[in-house]
Amino acid sequence: MTMGHPNLIALVPARSGSKRVTDKNIRPLAGHPLLAYTIAAALQSGIFSDVVVSTDSEQYIDIARYYGAEVPFLRPVEFSGDLSPDIEWVEYTLTRLRDQGRQYDCFSILRPTSPFRLATTIQRAWQEFLAEVGVDSLRAVEKCKQHPGKMWIVRGKRMCPLLGLGPAEQPWHSSQYQALPEVYIQNASLEIAWSRVVFEGRTIAGNVLMPFLTQGYEGFDVNQPYDWRLAEELVKSGEVYLPEIVQAPYSLKENFE
Repeated sequence: MTMGHPNLIALVPARSGSKRVTDKNIRPLAGHPLLAYTIAAALQSGIFSDVVVSTDSEQYIDIARYYGAEVPFLRPVEFSGDLSPDIEWVEYTLTRLRDQGRQYDCFSILRPTSPFRLATTIQRAWQEFLAEVGVDSLRAVEKCKQHPGKMWIVRGKRMCPLLGLGPAEQPWHSSQYQALPEVYIQNASLEIAWSRVVFEGRTIAGNVLMPFLTQGYEGFDVNQPYDWRLAEELVKSGEVYLPEIVQAPYSLKENFE
């Protein structure tokens, strides 16, 4: 810890090989690769000792470094698959850095698919995390739009409610949304945790989690082709703001049309 405050590292996961949207992490949005906006927000927040990108791609390394992030080593292929859990690359990264004499009290996962997460978003989350005693981690959430009380499991020609709750005469699936208890869903914009949860419990979250309520489009996740079209329209209309980037756009050879 420095001057009584824990030190914090930003971990930006940017593996290649996305299937739903090819190379989504470097696909251009408003002129810059998507990855650039998360790096810019992290650097501008001023709260991180280091901003490190974890990737399995040499090209992504060039892009990350161009926009000011550090990439001290490649992520191993075995931790870069579609089904690879986050704990694998997080543990690998923090362990490699610790072996180099670089230890961090806390880490924050900032995913590139949330380009509307600003430096102020990250600062707000860090302040809330520091103010809360006894938690292992913080995770960004937002009020869900599709309530699980109205979800069903279908088996052949029959179905049953996912959550069989509420009185028999007025089950949740037959109630108005406004009458149901508030339920929140996590989004991809950010997570913060004490590093001990990785080294002691081999988890990225621990057991005691606190919510961070995102506002507006802070938690917007760009993953599907529809998301891209909507993100471009939001930027064009001025309805959202992207983190400011001072570098000229990185020259990408790929055609993303």
